[in-house]
Amino acid sequence: MSPPRVLTVAGSDSGGGAGIQADLKTMLALGVHGMSVVTAVTAQNSLGVQGAWELPVEAVRAQYRSVVDDIGVQAVKTGMLASAELVEAVAELIGGTDAPAVVDPVGISKHGDSLLAASALESVRTRLLPVAAVATPNLDEVAQLTGVQVASEAGMREAAAAVLSYGSKWALIKGGHLPGDAVDLLTDGSEEHWLRAPRYDNRHTHGTGCTLASAIASQLAKGQSVPEAVTVAKKYVTGAIAAGFALGGGIGPVDHGWRFR
Repeated sequence: MSPPRVLTVAGSDSGGGAGIQADLKTMLALGVHGMSVVTAVTAQNSLGVQGAWELPVEAVRAQYRSVVDDIGVQAVKTGMLASAELVEAVAELIGGTDAPAVVDPVGISKHGDSLLAASALESVRTRLLPVAAVATPNLDEVAQLTGVQVASEAGMREAAAAVLSYGSKWALIKGGHLPGDAVDLLTDGSEEHWLRAPRYDNRHTHGTGCTLASAIASQLAKGQSVPEAVTVAKKYVTGAIAAGFALGGGIGPVDHGWRFR
């Protein structure tokens, strides 16, 4: 029996902490077969992003069709899509694929570097979010996409409603930038799930968003419901953050293999 198959459509992180590298490590750790469509190549390390080059739309489309048409997928995860043209092409591809999509609307790197053109925001809102089974924005991405500024837990419901208004079936609003425990809100507009975890005194958190979204996609590929998948993914990424380690002179990565050490 082959394991469930998950496809990441994202950018490459040369430092190995985020992007497709983090996605594939997460998928391996959670027992699924990870495959990738590279949308952009970045020169990136623990200090930041020194350069980024997006791939042509035809190269992204060819990678996607190559994998899906032959191997098939049980879930898709998106990350860095860079431009409006890539966002629209990927949204079209996902819309024609019979598998749930986890959309991580990557806009800004951990170091504050822009990873999405301002001109692409409307395409994310109107084309990508409507095909998402789950959208997983952090608070900066919520503000970027919806204009909603969240300063406390009380504002997370408004943020979720704003994200859901664009068509995503579920919204996972990540409250990691708030003080106190790391709290996230998962909702489909009717039921709510508040997920809490202790906040670890560890600044080595590069790749948390990519890792969480990939973990959710991995669990969905196994047949879990969205609330079940998000709960398992939250536990996995919390352990990865706790085990994050120094790398280079800046922000190190989470430890995707923490369960094996």
